[in-house]
Amino acid sequence: MPTVVKPFRTLIFALTLATLGCHAQTPSENSKLSPELARRVEVLIRSKSSISPDYEIQIGPRTKSNVPDFDQIEVTFTADGKTSKPVPFLLSTDGKTLAQFSKYDISKDPKSLVSGDGRPSRGGPNNAPVLIVNFDDLECPYCAKMHEQLFPALTERYKDQIHIVYRDFPLEIHPWAMRAAIDTNCVAAQSPAGYWNLVDYIHAHAAEVGGEEKNLAKANDTLDRLAREEGKRQKLNLETLNACITKQDDSAIKESLKLGDSLGVDATPALFINGEKMEGALPLEYVYRIIDNALIASGQTPPPPPPHPAPPVQAQPETPPATKPGN
Repeated sequence: MPTVVKPFRTLIFALTLATLGCHAQTPSENSKLSPELARRVEVLIRSKSSISPDYEIQIGPRTKSNVPDFDQIEVTFTADGKTSKPVPFLLSTDGKTLAQFSKYDISKDPKSLVSGDGRPSRGGPNNAPVLIVNFDDLECPYCAKMHEQLFPALTERYKDQIHIVYRDFPLEIHPWAMRAAIDTNCVAAQSPAGYWNLVDYIHAHAAEVGGEEKNLAKANDTLDRLAREEGKRQKLNLETLNACITKQDDSAIKESLKLGDSLGVDATPALFINGEKMEGALPLEYVYRIIDNALIASGQTPPPPPPHPAPPVQAQPETPPATKPGN
């Protein structure tokens, strides 16, 4: 069904209706609008939203709202035998003002929207004032570029003021990305340092994984070998590590994908800086500004500005198809 109500130009609009008379009554719960008032509402909606005449508009009764001096009415639109979902509006109790607005809950700290708990970290401690969560795909070339350019610059500038974690978001278009995510997590279960060593290496050498022929079986073997070699360097329990690699349990990765979906992640890399989402190629000074603002909001003092303008981070986001592994 085509869109029946065009978005209003501002987030909130309030329009005063013509005076109805001297004696407006306070409406009761589930009070039906008078034909005259219902027409005023309908005409206003049609004019402000460019509703074509073939749409029939139904206006529901007043019900109580949580906005002082306003009741709620629900409006539906019907055409070609199809009816839209109810669209809520506010109608003042004196019948003179119609309003529509979007309500958002800002009671929670945005930093709490995406957690870094249970993930290997870089930078400062868990209670650092700024949490940076990166949804990463180890086969994504744009992720590799950001990994190479952005995070060394951030850790050098902010030291222990930032806490950096990666969450997995392997895209379906990358054949070995899921395997890489599972293998690095197998190492992470015993050694955060080993995890970061492996992530660093894979991002730096992703073009070599799978060989020149880009063979998936070879890529998987290479990733398993790299994980085992890192396990030996970190003196991990190799029996446990090998069992994890062999099992290829993707349940934790699927949970990470679901989390990303719930947060509106639709491309990699995707950063959340104390809950503020950032995608695409932004100049590094923009990233600095977001982090500086988060530090100030936390009562912290940002570092002095860098002496020279920072180069842009060349990392265009890579967009997944409609479905991802396991969806």
